[in-house]
This record gives sequence, C-alpha cells and structure tokens, in this order.
Amino acid sequence: MTAAAARALRAECPLPSRRSPHTQAAQEWLAGWVRRFDLPLDDVALRRLDAGRIAWYAGRLYPDASAVDLRTVSALWTWFFLLDDACDGPHRASGPEVAALRAGVLRVLRDGPRSRPAGFRGPLRRMLVDAWRVPRTRMPPAWQQRFVDAVAEHLAGNRVEAENKARGHAPGVAEYVALRRATSAAYVSYTMIEFVTGHALPDAVYHHPALRALAATGNDLLSWFNDLVSLETDRVTSGGHNLVLAIAREQGLPEDQAVAAAVERWRATMGRFMQLRAAIPAFGPELDPAVAAHVVGIADSVRATIDWSLESDRYSASGT
Repeated sequence: MTAAAARALRAECPLPSRRSPHTQAAQEWLAGWVRRFDLPLDDVALRRLDAGRIAWYAGRLYPDASAVDLRTVSALWTWFFLLDDACDGPHRASGPEVAALRAGVLRVLRDGPRSRPAGFRGPLRRMLVDAWRVPRTRMPPAWQQRFVDAVAEHLAGNRVEAENKARGHAPGVAEYVALRRATSAAYVSYTMIEFVTGHALPDAVYHHPALRALAATGNDLLSWFNDLVSLETDRVTSGGHNLVLAIAREQGLPEDQAVAAAVERWRATMGRFMQLRAAIPAFGPELDPAVAAHVVGIADSVRATIDWSLESDRYSASGT
C-alpha cells in the first residue's frame, strides 16, 4: 500500500520535476571518488552504494548547479548517507558514540583539514575533508557557520533518536515530527542552495519567519514522503521513528489506516506549502533574485526527494 500511496502522491504533486543535465556524469565521477578512500565496504556494499544513485539525488536537489559544483554536492551527500548508515545501520551507533562523532565532525568543519579529532578518524573524516574543501574556500564565514549549525542540529537529532531506541522510547506524533526535521538533513541541504547559486543570503533574510515556515513545511513534506517509502524497513529497525508508525500507535489504528492518515496529512501540508510559497514577501531588488532562487530550491528539495526515492535502489533494502 505504501508504494501505491507514494506513486499517487508523486502523480499529484504540483511541484515540477527537474534534474541537472550533468547528473549521469556526476554519478560516474562519484563512483570513482568513493573508491579513493578505502571504505570498509566489500564489493557488494559498494555496488549497493552505486545503485543508490546519490548523484541523481543531488542532480534533482540542485538542477541548476554547474557540472563541477554538482560533483561537490554529490560528494557531500554521499558522505551524509554514509554517516547516516553509521548512525542508524545494522550496527548503529549508541547515543554517546553519535555525540563523539558529532563533536569530531564539527571540529573538522570549523578547524579545517588538519583537524584529527579522536572521535572522528578514518575514511569518513578524509571524505568530509575532501568534499568540504571547495565550499570552505569559496563561501563566506557567515555561510560556513550556517552550514555547521545545520550539521550540528542534524547530528543532535541522530543522537536523540539513538537514545530513544536504546531505552525503547517510541515518540508520539508531535515529538516525532519535531525530531524528524533534524534527522532528515533537509536544513543542511537548504544551505547548499546558496553554494550552487553563489548567493549567500543575509542571516536576517535566511531566518525570516516566512522563509523559516516554508523551510519547515518543505522539510515535513520530504521527510514524510521518505517515511512512506521506507516503511517496510522502518517497521523492523526504526524503533517507531516513522510518521506512519507514530500515527498508528498514538491513534490506535491498523497500519493501512495509519498510512491513509499520513497521506492525508501530507496532502494538507502540501496545500499549506503552496500558500506559504505564494506569500513570501519582497525584500528589495538587490535580494529578491537570491530569495526567489532559495524558494525554488526548497521546492526542488521536496520534489527531488519524491522522484529520487522512487528511482533509487536505496530503499529496496534500507531507509533513512
């Protein structure tokens, strides 16, 4: 039922489907890039990583990126998915292990490639150093801090989820929705819109209530769609961290009715997203083009997740 529901939502989604013309070239480059770092993955695992088509996700998230920049964001997203697997895979990290990993990642992002924190060594550190090199040298300090803050929030969410699972706590719907906004990494992806467009918004604009509301609503849409696609795996591994499972538990519904409730919640939220998008205020001729590009980028993130989730092999075996 969830696959049919996901396809139905894709068919009715009002946001246009877009993809970079450089996508396949980036995917081919990415396969070679990953193999430079001697990851502890066998050939089967590497093929599964390739089948995830992460550059296709990047190509849909940032369809206007240059060929070179698409490689950079593809590398960063590959690192994020590998990090996600480390935090929530079959041998998932504990809360304290995620905390140590978070501290190490943030040190590398803040201090640069010479940083070798004890909690973050090996191939994942080297991959991050390489993927972060171009944004770190090209983007202003205020943007870099914004990126670091988003990564910090994401990893803090991963720690909370790990601790919930360790103590057998399955969150209710409201608690889950708030936590999912962190664990999805959508807020990280939004910062990269500025990287590929070359326009770093002032903090006062980036954090304007209208843009924050749009960003949060877009985050919900892409997160909940992912929950539908990954439900089969999440039923076994997520410890209740899935919108459908949270609805079923809180409302005492059988799973098929919880799926239907999640779908209706998604539809209503998409209506709200379109209203919020239409109501974005003007910020003046110097800022409006960059704001417009950012708003389009948030919409692209929603549609990208929809399209890629159904064209990637990642969720045939595991979910986020």
